[in-house]
Amino acid sequence: MFEQLGLIGCGLMGGSFAIALKRAGLVKRVVGYSKSPSTTERARQMGVIDVEAPSALLAVSGADLVLLAVPVSATEATFKAIRHLVRSDTLVMDVGSTKRDVIDAARRVLRDQVGVFVPAHPITGKELSGVEHADADLYAGRQVILTPIERTFTAQLNKAQAVWTALGCHVKQMSPEAHDATYAAVSHLPHMIAFALMNAIQGQAQGDEFLSLAGPGFRDFTRIAASEPSVWRDILVSNREELLAQSKHFQRALHALEVAITSDDPDALETLIEQASSTRAQWRMTAIKPQS
Repeated sequence: MFEQLGLIGCGLMGGSFAIALKRAGLVKRVVGYSKSPSTTERARQMGVIDVEAPSALLAVSGADLVLLAVPVSATEATFKAIRHLVRSDTLVMDVGSTKRDVIDAARRVLRDQVGVFVPAHPITGKELSGVEHADADLYAGRQVILTPIERTFTAQLNKAQAVWTALGCHVKQMSPEAHDATYAAVSHLPHMIAFALMNAIQGQAQGDEFLSLAGPGFRDFTRIAASEPSVWRDILVSNREELLAQSKHFQRALHALEVAITSDDPDALETLIEQASSTRAQWRMTAIKPQS
């Protein structure tokens, strides 16, 4: 059990982590801070946090567990704000969707204390942001990727593994580089494609009419396009190198379909579709609970 969680960012991800810890009896007290005072106040009113902190630094004061649930672009500034009260026995984690940039920020700011930081990426979320949508079951049955570095303290890594496992998560370790390459392919690129498709349709004179006639397949395919713009702006920029590499793979695959169509080659087209259909039919999520 942890004595105190210092929660920096009391939105969906941070709020869900706090109430999941509380429900599991893993923390005695949660002290929270958000950039917006109204968010912090709302989190306290909802019972997500017990105490409102006036700053990120004071949220960390006395905490043996710290969670950074902030946009990836705010990670370095957050580390700078809290570094003076991070103890050698503190476990510090984040929930960011990119890892190399976050780790680089931790190295620059925490320096000799970087070992207390265990980078984490829970594979979960909702399109609806804000503490109002915090859910104690958000992490249950989901994968959590930990990306420790050579200087990560073994004790902190073990604690991180234990706390996520206690919340019902499937914990996996990867290198930061492998993580960013993987999620560029299976998360960041799909979001970029969904954003582009919505913009492509809306940019046409008949866009509204097209959208009014769309059905469940379109709904399911474009669901992630409704994600929080500022969050995904940061993710796409932070992982630009891997994302652009994956975009090239996608463009080649799309071009192959276009060639089959323009060449009036139904056999080639069917082969390409069959490849995709077979791969999708065989794929299963590792997590137990389907992503909402």
